[in-house]
Amino acid sequence: MEPILYNAMNGSQTDFNRQAISANNLANSGTVGFKSELFQAQSMYLTGSVATAEALVGEQIHGVDFTDGPLMTTGRDLDLAVQGDGWFAVQDSQGKEAYTRAGDLHVDENGMLMTASKHPVLGDGGPISIPPAQRIEIGSDGTISIVPLGAEPNELAVLDRLKLVKVTNKDLIKNNEGLMKLKGGGVALADASVVLVKGALEGSNVNPVANMVELINTGKEFEAQMKVMQTVDENSQKLAQLLQV
Repeated sequence: MEPILYNAMNGSQTDFNRQAISANNLANSGTVGFKSELFQAQSMYLTGSVATAEALVGEQIHGVDFTDGPLMTTGRDLDLAVQGDGWFAVQDSQGKEAYTRAGDLHVDENGMLMTASKHPVLGDGGPISIPPAQRIEIGSDGTISIVPLGAEPNELAVLDRLKLVKVTNKDLIKNNEGLMKLKGGGVALADASVVLVKGALEGSNVNPVANMVELINTGKEFEAQMKVMQTVDENSQKLAQLLQV
């Protein structure tokens, strides 16, 4: 395969992946607790029988921007934001522990405390079940208290405590559900130093303008790569015709 064609094909795939990430970031610019995805491609020489001095392949690296999103005050009792470092522990669709900064919680029809994306929230002993109650309060340390049905308004009973963890960013990887997992597997230990802000949510850290510009630029680059491939194909056909003369 011609090196210029190989490079154009690889470049178009790189641009396509960059577009997909920018588009996903834009789609989640309003998603609570969302962390922007990053994409980087670096050139490296091919090795093996097809390698030439001109042939390059792009190594694609995916990452996550862990900077905090804006703090949005809601006043809602079950809206929580992590102040500084820390994560909520939740259960993913496979029943495994994962982590999120999305604190827009609710109690579902089965009495389970859930995130807005329908992931069970974990406490000291696993998924948290909330019995029928007049009121639910969650403290800044994650302690969950309720006023049981029929009790006096000031009769708070401690029910459970949210599992809050601190994990070094480099040890986390995002899964296909938008949750964070430990790269090496396993689970993080609960950390009592994590502090919550009640009645508030952390917004998405996506920069819509930057991602829109990136989407436009990669679209132009993709078109340019496709034109290169078309030109190489046309030249190859012309050369083949000349050789037949």
